[in-house]
Amino acid sequence: MVQLPPAEAPVGYLDLVRRNRAFRRLWLGQVVSLLGDWFGLIASATLVARLTDSSLAVGALFVARMLPPFLISPVAGVLADRMDRRDLLVTADLVRAVIVLGFLLVREPEDVWLLYALTATQLALGGVFFPARNALLPSLVTRAELGAANALSATTWSTMLAVGAALGGLVAGHFGVRTAFVVDAATYLVSAVFLLGIPRLGSHAAAAARTARAAVGEYVDGLRYLFTHREVLFTACNKALFALTAGGALQVAQVRIAQHVFVVGDGGSTGLGMMYAVAGLGTGIGPILARRVTGDDPRAMRRAIVVAYALVCAGLLVVAPLAGFAMVLAGVFLRGVGGGINWVASTQLLMMRVPDAVRGRVFSSEFAIFTLCQAVGTAYGGWTLDALGLEPLLFVIALLPAVPGVAWWYWVRRLDRIAIPGPR
Repeated sequence: MVQLPPAEAPVGYLDLVRRNRAFRRLWLGQVVSLLGDWFGLIASATLVARLTDSSLAVGALFVARMLPPFLISPVAGVLADRMDRRDLLVTADLVRAVIVLGFLLVREPEDVWLLYALTATQLALGGVFFPARNALLPSLVTRAELGAANALSATTWSTMLAVGAALGGLVAGHFGVRTAFVVDAATYLVSAVFLLGIPRLGSHAAAAARTARAAVGEYVDGLRYLFTHREVLFTACNKALFALTAGGALQVAQVRIAQHVFVVGDGGSTGLGMMYAVAGLGTGIGPILARRVTGDDPRAMRRAIVVAYALVCAGLLVVAPLAGFAMVLAGVFLRGVGGGINWVASTQLLMMRVPDAVRGRVFSSEFAIFTLCQAVGTAYGGWTLDALGLEPLLFVIALLPAVPGVAWWYWVRRLDRIAIPGPR
């Protein structure tokens, strides 16, 4: 672990970025990479909708984005705990830059299969990248810096969602989707340059030489850790339940809203970018405000997740009537506030609880469950949209998050009566 000066009190965001060079490089790489990611998502969704004019095809795009990380998760978790995590991140960025340039070859409806294939490969590498990054982050900061580092990383994701989606919608709407793909590829290269400045930790070099059979055993050990620590397992399921009930289906619905209900920009790409942008603002503001109340107290963070589910339901109920584009944006923003609180609180609870030796496998398993549920949610959203229409789908997904919200509330009441130990 990188040794940093001890700190007794929680560290502020500016102090963290200024004094911790390793985290600063990781964070800057995240900034530029996420900017390109949202360019690519807006461009891909716009291109598929334009070439196919099918909600089911758009849903298939999101499935192609979600299933590969789930399938790669057994390998991703073991790699993150066996290899040098910095090298893993750099390699994933460089390969993704090449893959994204392949999107430029998609020009006709019969080329859509290639976009799906390239998207699946890109997101499979993302399934290696994100668990490795989450596993690396606690090794670059002190415990006093961990809360600020996690909140800043999540806020950066949200800010880049807002900025990247808005700019991506404008670029795709005014300069074409191919320009957005080129920008996406370039950001991966810049991210790799920043990540190369992080020192190798060296703690996983010997593990890389173990046999494939040992790797399978390590993955099983990671699953065993999850299922023998129920508070970790239930916390790791929060993002997945959010994606299943209020995430995947809404992504498909937003494309329909942008293209057929409130059309802004060429093919609705600018309006779609605006919806993603306000969602990003919500997911950025929500965790920052919540942390002012909860601090780094685990019990307070668990209670904040209960509030997050309520905010998600409220936001989607505002969207469902389609009373106007401003109301849709307001509802998406409120849903983003709840989703951001859920994401940041559950991530920090895992970082505080899970020991370094299994952290990569736990985060890869969490990401696998999340992406699988996101894919299922997207698939049923696309089917429901084509079969029943937009408004019935919106009302369904407005009510569904209440189910995991009540279940989590019950679990929190139980946890409040017992003491949860720290990492072992």
